[in-house]
Amino acid sequence: MKKTIVLFTCLLFLGVSYGQKKFSGNPLFRGWYADPEATIFDKTYWIYPTFSAPYDQQVFMDAFSSADLTNWEKHPRVIDTSAVKWAKRALWAPAIIKKDSRYFLFFGANDIQNDNETGGIGVAVADQPQGPFKDYLGKPLVDKFHNGAQPIDQFVFHDKDGSYYLIYGGWRHCNIAKLNNDFTGFVPLEEGTTFKEITPEGYVEGPVMFIRNNRYYFMWSEGGWTGPDYCVAYAVADAPTGPFKRVGKILQQDPKIATGAGHHSVIKIPGKDEWYIVYHRRPLTEKDGNSRETCIERMYFDKDGAIKPVVLTNTGVPARVIP
Repeated sequence: MKKTIVLFTCLLFLGVSYGQKKFSGNPLFRGWYADPEATIFDKTYWIYPTFSAPYDQQVFMDAFSSADLTNWEKHPRVIDTSAVKWAKRALWAPAIIKKDSRYFLFFGANDIQNDNETGGIGVAVADQPQGPFKDYLGKPLVDKFHNGAQPIDQFVFHDKDGSYYLIYGGWRHCNIAKLNNDFTGFVPLEEGTTFKEITPEGYVEGPVMFIRNNRYYFMWSEGGWTGPDYCVAYAVADAPTGPFKRVGKILQQDPKIATGAGHHSVIKIPGKDEWYIVYHRRPLTEKDGNSRETCIERMYFDKDGAIKPVVLTNTGVPARVIP
């Protein structure tokens, strides 16, 4: 009996307990989920994905939280179209950021095809990361095609000077716009324009931006989202407005693991040069374009700061508690 107690105590000291997972596994959680927005709030990992279904069924969003990247709690329907009166179909590609103790969830809705349709990029707000989120503006934040960019696939970037930018766009065009202080609209950029096109070569959709060693990494998805050629590429610049020159692909299908790997987000462990990429992919057994799962891998850089090609796995990543 004493030996059993001593062994159990040693396992706890080493960070191992009965029932604890050592690796996340891929996918991270059950169900068809795509376009994952991953972030950290108060030492907890959060993922806000698209509920991957036909547009007329894609009218709500779930969220998932974890303390260690391996055990995920589902928070169902953090937002749905009943809370956004102008949104009728296709809520997708969420982006979230915390500001002044409130959580702002940016989302695409209605999949508009021209300036005469109602929809575009909306904003919802909540007092806690699990919601419930309510419509913030009562109308879309962006509801027109500026520079040819469909108003979808929004990402909110918090710059080191405190500025917040909305980076978005489908139909092979990407814009950047500087948000005002209360996220109700925009302020002009230095050159006087509100929506500046920063589209790099090969861009299709799904923009992401982060800073590492004072360089701005701009990432996006290219190829067709329903096909095997979907992938992630990136560029680097000295400012969030570019100019950006394409470097190359870093995430794409592995015919032995999965296809359609793309539309991602990036997590950095606070205080560490430790990075993760969270993305969706399609299992080899699936042909339906909406059959997408949320997965995670480590993301590494070489000595010159280039992103190394990401290796797709079924094991995922080791358990990681935020320090």
